[in-house]
Amino acid sequence: MADLFAGFDPVASPAAPVTDDHAPLADRLRPRVLAEVIGQRHLLGPDAPLTMMIRTRRLSSFVLWGPPGVGKTTIARLIAAEAGYAFVQLSAVSTGIADLRRTLAAARDLRATGRSTVAFIDELHRFSRPVQDALLPAVEDGTIVLIGATTENPSFSLVAALLSRAKVFTLERLNAAELDTVVARAEAHIGRTLALEPDARDALIAMADGDARYLLGLYETLFLVEQPAPIDVATLAAIVQKRAPLYDRGQEEHFNLLSCFHKSLRGSDADAALYWAARMVRGGEDAGVIFRRLACAASEDVGMADPQALVQVMTAWQAFERVGMPEGRLFLAQAINYVATAPKSNASYVAFDRASALAKETGSLPPPKHILNAPTKLMKELGYHAGYRYDHDFPDAYAAQDYFPAEAGDAHRFYEPNERGYEREIRKRLAFWAEARARRQEDE
Repeated sequence: MADLFAGFDPVASPAAPVTDDHAPLADRLRPRVLAEVIGQRHLLGPDAPLTMMIRTRRLSSFVLWGPPGVGKTTIARLIAAEAGYAFVQLSAVSTGIADLRRTLAAARDLRATGRSTVAFIDELHRFSRPVQDALLPAVEDGTIVLIGATTENPSFSLVAALLSRAKVFTLERLNAAELDTVVARAEAHIGRTLALEPDARDALIAMADGDARYLLGLYETLFLVEQPAPIDVATLAAIVQKRAPLYDRGQEEHFNLLSCFHKSLRGSDADAALYWAARMVRGGEDAGVIFRRLACAASEDVGMADPQALVQVMTAWQAFERVGMPEGRLFLAQAINYVATAPKSNASYVAFDRASALAKETGSLPPPKHILNAPTKLMKELGYHAGYRYDHDFPDAYAAQDYFPAEAGDAHRFYEPNERGYEREIRKRLAFWAEARARRQEDE
């Protein structure tokens, strides 16, 4: 079982430098101590939570959640080393229950000698629920200190019992300055500066999208290219392929961008709404998903302030399905701009919530008989339809009858239109009917 821990001795140097010239540049530049880690100061600064753990040399289980290439594996390995723990690394992609049991057995044997073990599990979210559950006893009794790494929101991907036993620390994308430091280290390691024009250097860093490992891979490619003159943006584009945006249509990023999109629509920021929609389209999102969110916003946030908003969205959606891309983006943009710039009202949304609350409270109250049809003799004898007033027989086509069950109490007002857009006219109309109802009740 000891072979599970082969290649890492917590008493020796935390991480010996990789001397194999054929190893990827990212491996050769992997930090050997935590002080060399770039970024994540909110976790590794002087009084940050991970620093405090190392200072006391008592680690508790935690999960590192963040995008690719920000140092999750490196941080886990160095924390274990600097706190004096043994370290074993597993990948949820290739590890099964049997592998996990062998690891836990080895950790128990090591614990009997007085040494504690950090079990680092990369891509922890890929473990099935039964495998995650199998970890719980070992985490609870201290057989292992679990450090998990995930690119997906732990709230969605990890079982609640495991989350309750492990803190979640969020790692941030590296910013441009931090990525520039990564580049400087790469050039120092290789011994020469990459000949890039300033704009091309900025474009390369932007292309990395906060991912240091990806950036080093790009640099490694460019170092192999012989260029008689500094590389400009056009040449750079020809050498390296454009990176696909980080966007998982089935996971948290999908819902995050949809949320940003909807809130931009609600906030009447057409430019931001267009940006988030473009992000989703570039990430390969189905346009139907974006149109669905547009339709929801057209009703929830615009509503009767501009009833045409929903018509515009549905018409644009239909046009998109008939024409497709690339022209279809025009229909999408038009619908986005219409909804974002339309007057806003959630009065219909609020009204239905109020009606739902009364419906829940009153249960199955019978409707008033005067608004029931009476197609049979028996129903007429029972009073169905008796006293119904046909609205078109009254002035302004308004009979001012009661349509609520009598047991539901006095007349209810769920829908309260505001003074924005078309609802201003509706508000006047409702006020007119309220006055007519009051007059009718006085006459009766």
